Amino acid sequence: MKRSYLLRFFALLLGIFTIFVVWLFLANRNPDLDQPSVPPADPAQQLVQGAYLARVGNCMSCHTSRGGESYAGGRAVPTPFGNIYTSNLTPDAETGLGKWNSDDFWQAMHNGKSKDGSLLYPAFPYTNYTKVTRADSDAIFAYLQTLPAISQQNRAPELRSPYDNRLALYVWRALYFRPGQYANDDKQSVEWNRGAYLTQGLGHCSACHTPRDSLGGTDLKAELGGGMIPMLNWYAPPLNGDAQTSLGKWETEHLAALLKTGVAPTRSVSGPMAEVVFGSLQYAKDEDIKAMAVYLKSLPQQIAAPAVTAESIPDETKKGMIKAGAKLYENQCASCHQESGKGVASIYPALAGSRAITTPVATNAIRMVLHGGYAPSTAGNPRPYGMPPFGQSMTDEEVASVVTYIRNSWGNQASAVSPNDVNRYRSR
Repeated sequence: MKRSYLLRFFALLLGIFTIFVVWLFLANRNPDLDQPSVPPADPAQQLVQGAYLARVGNCMSCHTSRGGESYAGGRAVPTPFGNIYTSNLTPDAETGLGKWNSDDFWQAMHNGKSKDGSLLYPAFPYTNYTKVTRADSDAIFAYLQTLPAISQQNRAPELRSPYDNRLALYVWRALYFRPGQYANDDKQSVEWNRGAYLTQGLGHCSACHTPRDSLGGTDLKAELGGGMIPMLNWYAPPLNGDAQTSLGKWETEHLAALLKTGVAPTRSVSGPMAEVVFGSLQYAKDEDIKAMAVYLKSLPQQIAAPAVTAESIPDETKKGMIKAGAKLYENQCASCHQESGKGVASIYPALAGSRAITTPVATNAIRMVLHGGYAPSTAGNPRPYGMPPFGQSMTDEEVASVVTYIRNSWGNQASAVSPNDVNRYRSR
């Protein structure tokens, strides 16, 4: 009898294992990978297009280490599981893409697999790049092959166990990845579809602006609904067209200006987005920038849960913080942002009515007060005005008070910020 139970138990385990293996196999199939390359009608134009698309995808920014050679890789991408280092994209035969062909590159872009078939870590955003067309993938590869060959060995990832086992990627991909290309929506305009293609694909906007779960997968139910950027400790705000929480009240031309130059009449970018504008979006064609703005403004609201739970603060304490913050604002902030909180158009961002100030997570406002920052220097805004740091002259309590004040003045309504919230980001 006991032996019979054991046999049944092992049979059950075998059945579960078999189902698991079949699920992994089916989930990791790639039925649409076989898309042969088509020779370009104009090879010279293909190179021009490839250089442009590489800029739009911000490839150089990630694949260039600080002080290193362009596209030679080596930049650390911090993740909750450890550091992953970007690869060498130059045509060096031993350390780069010199022995690759366009099919190998397409496999990496479309299916997240290296030339030898090994699975790539999704720090390389192939979950977005899978939507890039074969023609655009070939153009990017052709351009990369014209770069100077730089001999620089790729650095192995530094991941904690069990995340250092690439076999785990099969499970991750089964949960979060399906290869596929962008399909035009015939109900929408050509401009809208172009914006959707760039935003969903090469622009990989969802990589930052969508919340991630404990395994690093994006929550598609809250796509572009905003979320904390893991390890960088910046909040990427929602990018949908909701009038109350996101871009719905923006003028299309103002959103386009922000993406192209880093500044708009009442807004400016900072943190990781400043890097994106500096290295990528400022070089995008005006028509592509406008298409992205049109697409983003059309999106329905996606609600993302707050990434960081704010400390509960009693109403009386909040009132005291607002009173103290008002005096600090008058002495330290009003000369630039004005007593009215309306700022100066295209110079000092408005605080009144700004969703960047009243987001559920006050991370960005806290970091700006502590550490300061600049909008990127771009062709459209070559001499950006900056925000000086106040972390060295203000205590955690003072920063909490002034941030609470600006989040609850001039019609703004948001939760208070505690000194503990401030201290969390003082050294980050």
